[in-house]
Amino acid sequence: MLFPNGTTAQNIATLIGAEVLGNGAATIGGINEIHKVQPGDVVFVDHPKYYDKCLNSVAQFIIINSKDVQVPPGKTLLFTKEPFEAYLKIVRHYQPFKAADKMVAENALIGERTVIMPGAFIGNNVTIGSNCIIHPNVSIYNYTTIGDNVIIHSGTTIGADAFYYNIKKTREVWAKKMESCGHVIIEDDVEIGANCCIDKGVTHNTVIGRGTKMDNLIQIGHDVTIGKNCIIASQVGIAGATTVGDGVTLWGQVGVNKTIHIGDGAVVLGQSGVTASLAANKTYMGYPAEDAAIKRRELVWLKRIPALWKKVMND
Repeated sequence: MLFPNGTTAQNIATLIGAEVLGNGAATIGGINEIHKVQPGDVVFVDHPKYYDKCLNSVAQFIIINSKDVQVPPGKTLLFTKEPFEAYLKIVRHYQPFKAADKMVAENALIGERTVIMPGAFIGNNVTIGSNCIIHPNVSIYNYTTIGDNVIIHSGTTIGADAFYYNIKKTREVWAKKMESCGHVIIEDDVEIGANCCIDKGVTHNTVIGRGTKMDNLIQIGHDVTIGKNCIIASQVGIAGATTVGDGVTLWGQVGVNKTIHIGDGAVVLGQSGVTASLAANKTYMGYPAEDAAIKRRELVWLKRIPALWKKVMND
């Protein structure tokens, strides 16, 4: 999430009650989580296991709960005992929840010749381009951006909160919601089937690239980026912060792990489980998903095992 016109580290420190370790006059551009952090962003870290990852990232500002770390050159630390609570305070300050009072918000921008069918919900600060069709019972949450010539079928939800929690077993309730302040961006010429769910980014954006076509019953997790002209079949699930390249095909019931990359032009056959990044322009199958030609040879040999075992025993 970007801050309007930026703000200083000292202003953020005052908001969250933190002590500045470094340059308090430096300008912070926005807040991000570590998987999507960009120069000028502030991130938070509240466990020693992840201190080095944050301190060595491109983040220039880090909310941290330890003074026993060295301030890296060019970075500013904001010390507070509860970095996660500080994160929540920043999100609520810059993007407070605003309840809807109409099915189509008055501040929604809807392009020419776009059809909004009865029963569709369009939230605050939503932008929808021209020549789109939004079918009945579609829910489009706040701050979503949709391009031109987009079709979204009934029952689909765009922009629900990320499935993302801060877990501490010292609390009575272990999992505390990491409130989402990212958005969803759907580019031109996309079609999304019925009963799909596309979650907003935690602090960045979930993006569906131009010309991508999605079947029914698909789950796209937070901060996922899907490239241009992809084909995604029914019951595919893609976990958070994964990047899918251009021209990728994911057939039915493929499951994709978080924070990995699928290269351009890759094809993943039905019911495969993608647990690690995949190279471009290859076909994959199985669990874990591997080169389909190799996997097929493995299956052939598996089928030969009974005959080979019988031969060994008879010899």
